[in-house]
Amino acid sequence: MADLLRKPTGTSGTLHDITPDSAGWTYVGFTLYRLASGERAAEATGENEVILVMVEGKAQITGAGQDWGVLGDRMDVFEKTPPHCLYLPNGSDWEAVADTECTIAVCKAPGKGGHAARRIGPDGITLTQRGTGTNTRYINNIAMEAEDFCDSLLVTEVFTPAGHWSSFPSHRHDEDDFPRITYLEETYYHRLNPGNGFGIQRVYTDDGALDETMAVSDGDVVLVPRGHHPCGAPYGFEMYYLNVMAGPLRKWRFQLAPEVEWIAERDA
Repeated sequence: MADLLRKPTGTSGTLHDITPDSAGWTYVGFTLYRLASGERAAEATGENEVILVMVEGKAQITGAGQDWGVLGDRMDVFEKTPPHCLYLPNGSDWEAVADTECTIAVCKAPGKGGHAARRIGPDGITLTQRGTGTNTRYINNIAMEAEDFCDSLLVTEVFTPAGHWSSFPSHRHDEDDFPRITYLEETYYHRLNPGNGFGIQRVYTDDGALDETMAVSDGDVVLVPRGHHPCGAPYGFEMYYLNVMAGPLRKWRFQLAPEVEWIAERDA
């Protein structure tokens, strides 16, 4: 069985620390901190570029030789307001000191030194609807392809209403054959509202060599090394996830699963 579902290691401090080595892939890393007021987290970026996402709460952040002040104003992720984020290039470092209880996601991928440190959001990030019917969900794009301040990272937030599907119609991005499709590893950091709920994520390939269906709890991370990866939010439970993608080319091109192509054609 593939080790795709990663549970948080506790309730405070470093809850996730996913590296390419621990994931069994090449590009994406993901770390998650939950800090009480006054607690600190710090890292050197090394060979990676990094986007810090203030999932919840406020923190005083320094990085790449600059004082960025207090970042964050969303105290509950399900407020759905745009996040405060910070881009840091490889070869730099950062430190966060929590002003309030806070959750900080650290999104990582190889950097080339081509971009300067900068704030991302909340200005310029607008909650946008995607999909129709029970495939409707809402997106906060943090650093997708249209934004050119990254070397490798693609990062976005998705809010899926209760009873809806997301990352659907099922699609994959697991071949390096641009412009038809690109190879992108991906992590999903899941949150549920209420927090005692659950969601569903399936990761599967067309040939069935990989086919895992997981019940995700609040705070879980799912790894998507290849294949299709739809999510479902049961009636009564709203789902949030933070996506991190990276690969050899910073382009998002995908192929639909054969069984859902008709849905995409109908809804186009």
